[in-house]
Amino acid sequence: MSEREATDDEATADPATPLVRRAEDIEYEQVDAAEGLSKAVLIGEDHGAENLAIRRFTLAPGAEVPKHKNEIEHEQYVLAGEYVVGIDGEEHIVQGGDALHIPAGAVHWYRNERDLEGAFLCAVPTGDDAIELVDGE
Repeated sequence: MSEREATDDEATADPATPLVRRAEDIEYEQVDAAEGLSKAVLIGEDHGAENLAIRRFTLAPGAEVPKHKNEIEHEQYVLAGEYVVGIDGEEHIVQGGDALHIPAGAVHWYRNERDLEGAFLCAVPTGDDAIELVDGE
């Protein structure tokens, strides 16, 4: 069986080779647009994925992500916590096990009003994704 394990310092991988990434090798970074929001790319183009990227986000207690929109759609799966997601002017309280579809161009935001960290997976098409902050919508 040809399977490899990778670390974050690995260059673009061969898409025809299976890959296992260990949790301890995945690095998180703070998202500039929102204090208290961290992101890790679990699998993406650098790991050989040609079509989809899977990202994991954590939302600290009290964190707020400002209104923004993306050029591409997002599918999300809530792993932990309970937080508010606004999508096109409507707010939804989500918790572990919930799934969301955020269409391309939809204005959305997040707010964690709880004392526990929230976490979610986000699947997106690979490639560039322009994020536009939105004022006053």
